[in-house]
Amino acid sequence: MSLNNVRTILLTGATGYLGSNILKALVGDDHYKVIVLKRSFSNNFRIKNYLAQIIFYNLDEMDVGKVFLENKIDLILHCATDYGRKNINPSQIIDANLILPVRLLELGARHGVKCFINTDTILDKRVNHYSLSKKQFKEWLLSYKNQLVCINVALEHFYGPGDDKTKFVSYVVGCLIDQVEKIDFTRGEQKRDFVYIEDVVTALLKIISHSAMLENNFYEFQIGSEKIITIKELVLMIKKIIGGEKTVLNFGALPYRENEVMECLADVSEIKKLGWSSKYSLYDGLKKMIEQELACLNKKI
Repeated sequence: MSLNNVRTILLTGATGYLGSNILKALVGDDHYKVIVLKRSFSNNFRIKNYLAQIIFYNLDEMDVGKVFLENKIDLILHCATDYGRKNINPSQIIDANLILPVRLLELGARHGVKCFINTDTILDKRVNHYSLSKKQFKEWLLSYKNQLVCINVALEHFYGPGDDKTKFVSYVVGCLIDQVEKIDFTRGEQKRDFVYIEDVVTALLKIISHSAMLENNFYEFQIGSEKIITIKELVLMIKKIIGGEKTVLNFGALPYRENEVMECLADVSEIKKLGWSSKYSLYDGLKKMIEQELACLNKKI
């Protein structure tokens, strides 16, 4: 393939769950050259098999502008996210979800980057500091629409094997596999759209490919499964697949969080125009996830 047909992608969040899965797909495609922006103390266990195939820079050891001086970057894919789950200060959430991407957006516009793709959340900005910071960056992205192709990708709740155990689906799966005594929940009436990680990756690949044909402007895609289910129904489905008869599911033990969104369903009409649709039903996705989690557990034993 001609080097002129290879697009150079600057990827943030590659050591995280979403970023590592998209990195795996990108390094397997000779249309792309990947540069990873990470921190020196990041745990590389998810990407250790791909380090020889990428260029990476440690964000905490240099000025990020160096990346743009040393490379001709075509597209920035921002997957770095701080969910704020470990009782951290809001300033740390803002650094990852707002300050860093604004700096990259500024540098991208200055150095002729063609496109910036941001991974966002469907959650309302009032839910927590995480969702607030993500919505604030969306406003910044919109403000650059005349300087480069600005794409916002709002993701529903994605799940899959190997995800962070603090994520809801992984937490419930882990507890039921471990046969904990009980799990406390809210009443579980919230309705959510859950999408399998492989479906998210294929959607992002479609968007990356399509972005090369777009003119400078702001574009938005929502990614979900088109199916909605209550949290309680989800948990009962996981329990049915695993078994976990010893674990008591204590629905109603926890209050709903302030500003809880009771129904959330992605509008996938724009991404479907690119020929994408979700491949996995929730049951099939959960079954595949649980089988892989159990296989990993058996290997450790």
